[in-house]
Amino acid sequence: MSPWPMSPPAAPPWILRMAWHDLCFMHWPVDAGAIARTLPRGVTLDTYQGRAYLGVVPFQMSDVAPRLVPGMPGLSNFSELNLRTYVMAGGEPGVWFYSLDAAQPLGVRLARRFFHLPYFDARMWISRERGITRYASLRTHHGEPPARFAAAYRPIGDPVAAPPGSLEDWLTHRLNLYSADPRGNVYRGRIEHHAWPLRRAEAVIGENTLADSLGLTLDGPPHLLHAEELRVCAHWLERVT
Repeated sequence: MSPWPMSPPAAPPWILRMAWHDLCFMHWPVDAGAIARTLPRGVTLDTYQGRAYLGVVPFQMSDVAPRLVPGMPGLSNFSELNLRTYVMAGGEPGVWFYSLDAAQPLGVRLARRFFHLPYFDARMWISRERGITRYASLRTHHGEPPARFAAAYRPIGDPVAAPPGSLEDWLTHRLNLYSADPRGNVYRGRIEHHAWPLRRAEAVIGENTLADSLGLTLDGPPHLLHAEELRVCAHWLERVT
């Protein structure tokens, strides 16, 4: 099987490729009303069996480059840390990002400018030894509070099936991202990839202030999943509202 998914014949070609590595989905159930109030007009909260979720997702990126352009040393490989929830817009499910911290200043500015995504500069420290990833991030973006995250995680057990309708499928099978420009216009960015290679995970979280700006504290043990590697193609934005 090719590592790259194939677009439907009638779909416009993808414009950006990337690979995601050593990704850990960390999810907490949160108050649906509190999250719904943070979303812009045209975007509604999506819930699973009445529950809303916030996800913290640390991972590493490689081969980030436009279609037909080779990867660029120093620019195409970097670490990223997301805070996200799950939404509906224009009748389609997707992901809403509250923050995307990244250790690549040029990538941060391009994503903010062309994809209207809340990327922030950060300093990040990542190591992996004997299957354990140690991941720490400090947001350094000018004018933004210094959000912090530190954790160690690893995959455990056999591959996880995520059949349609399961929580695992609902949390991870999201082929749209949504964003909004300063005028409040909402956009959809479609992505393509093969099925997630999911496994259960365990983690020790030492610090996590990513949700402080929402007035929320992510307490208790999270729902954890791990994916070793996934290749992804992204399309240009289309306006929803």
